[in-house]
Amino acid sequence: MIREEHPPLSEYLDEAVQRYNTPDFIPNDPLSVPHRFVQLQDREITGFWTATLAWGQRKTIIQSANRLVELMDGAPHDFIVNHVEEDRARFLDFKHRTFQATDTLWFLEFLQQFYRKNLSLEHAFARHLQPGDTNVEPALTGFHRDFFDHPYAPQRTRKHVATPERGSTCKRLNMFLRWMVRNDTAGVDFGIWKTIRPAQLLIPLDVHVERVARRLGLLRRKQTDWQAVLELTQNLRAFDPEDPVKYDFALFGLGVLENKKAEFWG
Repeated sequence: MIREEHPPLSEYLDEAVQRYNTPDFIPNDPLSVPHRFVQLQDREITGFWTATLAWGQRKTIIQSANRLVELMDGAPHDFIVNHVEEDRARFLDFKHRTFQATDTLWFLEFLQQFYRKNLSLEHAFARHLQPGDTNVEPALTGFHRDFFDHPYAPQRTRKHVATPERGSTCKRLNMFLRWMVRNDTAGVDFGIWKTIRPAQLLIPLDVHVERVARRLGLLRRKQTDWQAVLELTQNLRAFDPEDPVKYDFALFGLGVLENKKAEFWG
């Protein structure tokens, strides 16, 4: 049972969304990296890669993502589509925590093969969704299978692209989808994908969101897993069934931005 506050929890969360879903949120967040770009594909590539690297200190995440942009000559889509094998040598020294050269090279390979055949990365997710699907679980599962559908796909890279099939919270992919799909007037999320609906999105469940959600009675499941993501998102739908993941701003903001010591992402 969701615990009600004074004011009601819905009003409390809506007020927090208004407080944090503003352009002031962008500069110190990894989302600042795709915000450097205007072209859809550049935002997709940098958003996907930045979200993948999103664990650790936010400052370090941003630095690593910007380093990738530099290695792609500041033009991600053009580089991805047109680079040759020799150009990949410059990436051999790139690493972010456990994301190493092997992972980087596979990302380059997948993205190049995909963008040489497709206009938008949205297709890699949306092609797995049916009109009646209530959430993006099939999209995440299908994307993971496609991403590693090659005999040379490195086994070690699988830990960097999560899937609900393994019970993962899929925090980074859900965050990436929020960036691409949510569309409002705040100017933080891009809203550049139109096939996936905001109502189908699921909450990016990191340690801070989880802590606040449990404190507010929005999450009861003991395990931090895929079922916890479904439970929390379902409870948030009670406040806004068409855009439940907007409350990521509230839960994350209350968990991190109002606690200056909490600068670490899980």
